[in-house]
Amino acid sequence: MTVSTAPVVGTRTAREALDAAVAHLRGRQDPAGWWKGDLDTNVTMDAEDLLLRHVLGLSDPARTAGAARWIRSQQRADGTWATFHGGPGDLSTTVEAWVALRLAGDPADAPAMRRAAAFVRGQGGVERTRVFTRIWLALVGLWSWDDLPAMPPELIGLPTWFPLNVSDWACWARQTVVPLTVVATLRPATPVAFGIDELRVPQPPARRAPLLSWSGFFERLDVALHAYGRAARRGPLAAVRRGAMRRAAEWILARQEADGGWGGIQPPWVYSVMALVLLGYPRDHPAVAAALAGLDGFTLVTDSDEGPVIRLEACQSPVWDTCLAVNALLDAGVAPDDPAVVAGATWLLDEQVTADGDWQVRRPTLPSGGWAFEFANDVYPDTDDTAEVVLALRRTAHPDPARLRAAVERGVEWMAGMASADGGWGAFDADNVKTLVTKLPFCDFGEVIDPPSADVTAHVVEALAAEGRDCTAGVRWLLDHQEADGSWFGRWGANHLYGTGGVVPALVAAGVDPSSGPVRRAVRWLHEHQNDDGGWGEDLRSYRDPAWIGRGASTPSQTAWALLALLAAGDRGPVAERGVAWLVDHQRPDGGWDEDQFTGTGFPGDFYIAYHLYRVVFPVSALGRWVHA
Repeated sequence: MTVSTAPVVGTRTAREALDAAVAHLRGRQDPAGWWKGDLDTNVTMDAEDLLLRHVLGLSDPARTAGAARWIRSQQRADGTWATFHGGPGDLSTTVEAWVALRLAGDPADAPAMRRAAAFVRGQGGVERTRVFTRIWLALVGLWSWDDLPAMPPELIGLPTWFPLNVSDWACWARQTVVPLTVVATLRPATPVAFGIDELRVPQPPARRAPLLSWSGFFERLDVALHAYGRAARRGPLAAVRRGAMRRAAEWILARQEADGGWGGIQPPWVYSVMALVLLGYPRDHPAVAAALAGLDGFTLVTDSDEGPVIRLEACQSPVWDTCLAVNALLDAGVAPDDPAVVAGATWLLDEQVTADGDWQVRRPTLPSGGWAFEFANDVYPDTDDTAEVVLALRRTAHPDPARLRAAVERGVEWMAGMASADGGWGAFDADNVKTLVTKLPFCDFGEVIDPPSADVTAHVVEALAAEGRDCTAGVRWLLDHQEADGSWFGRWGANHLYGTGGVVPALVAAGVDPSSGPVRRAVRWLHEHQNDDGGWGEDLRSYRDPAWIGRGASTPSQTAWALLALLAAGDRGPVAERGVAWLVDHQRPDGGWDEDQFTGTGFPGDFYIAYHLYRVVFPVSALGRWVHA
């Protein structure tokens, strides 16, 4: 059967939309070869940046005013702040935003501030916020360190075979927890000139959890650790504690990256620089100076009628954006030796990580060779980026083919060697699956381990299959983890649309028959969840409420994910045609797309991301595969 390369929508066909999108994507490439879209999260990044600068004595009136403009602009009519566009008000986010605006000079009795405070009280008060929010309150004298969970720095000395050692944590968590143990031990407080009575609600007496439960055990362990902490402030135990903090500082310094940060993400960055300053490192120390300067590189400034608006990116994604952009151009039919493709590939070759990293704790004999997410993150390459880079490089006609082939082979060896024992892949570590750390009292926000996920495993399987490598165990893992409804859960993207959009192409690439039961169930699920307008969308509330799975306003990136799965399964029928028509019909005149919704995931249920380039690269790939099937 012959299928046209898309119905005409308005005056533009799919081919014309693809050409416009390719031109748009070309125009966003940096002269150095990379792509990087802005990255939106929520205002806790900006609130905590203002609080950090207050704690370190680095507050700047102009920056404070600019950040406050951004925070105010993100408040909704009901007075709340959310963790994603269109989401429900979030208690901890609203508290942090309220405190930051009070620090910036907003009066507590301003109407917007009163609405925020009323929401906080209605949610049970500041007392119900997450531990990390209360840590920030303690840092500015608005909460007692005694009322926070103990975080002993002696954790750094636990051997790798002992429960709760730092290697049991995911890389982002361990890099956050280690400096936090120093901060929580030294208990700094730089008071602000206001209180938070407006946010408080009288609380009933706390009830202890049953002794024979993990909550009860760690509750009582926390009491013991607080007692130990008091004893360690003086006497023989003080030397033990000083030694632990010294080892923590050495651990922190050993993992600082070339851009001055830690892991390329905000949480470990801010706690690490704070820990070093508290330990006596002066602000002109090279490590501290580099860290503070690096944070400025994560700052985005835009103009408004009221003055500059300043916001802070939680992370930057140039490697990820670049490999996705190169793959998209190649999907669109751009020549493998096109200058844009070659420039992107050359930049990616320069970014390959050949240094040692924490992943070697569980894979000590595996040679390095992966890629990271950020401009600078040599300690923590990840399998997800590595898979997509391999898929991009192997399709590129590079002027130095021997160099490219050597990089691909080294990346494949590292990626394959990072498989977990169950046959799947996590992002940064192998076999990072011990759940005991999730029971600790201060682990009430975000994922703290890095088990295999369907989306990461799918990308690795697809790359291995493309290279002719055995990926049987990965395929089996994916088939075993298909949901009952036919979809796959998406760990790093929203949500079942992302998982399904990645897994189906991987299975087909690995040799699974498109007419097989698992693939047909996935296709049926996609058919059933197409919106009436022809697109697809999934609200981030699906991580908390199953009723939202596969449901939400249509978005360019999520529509493209669904199409990529359908096309891989050989489905070019009316459902796919309507999806293509949605992309064509919603394209801007400049070749891009608008996407207010967040479709990226940091921590399922807690922290979400809007990647500005997702709304371009994935539609380009989907339209390209439709037009050039």
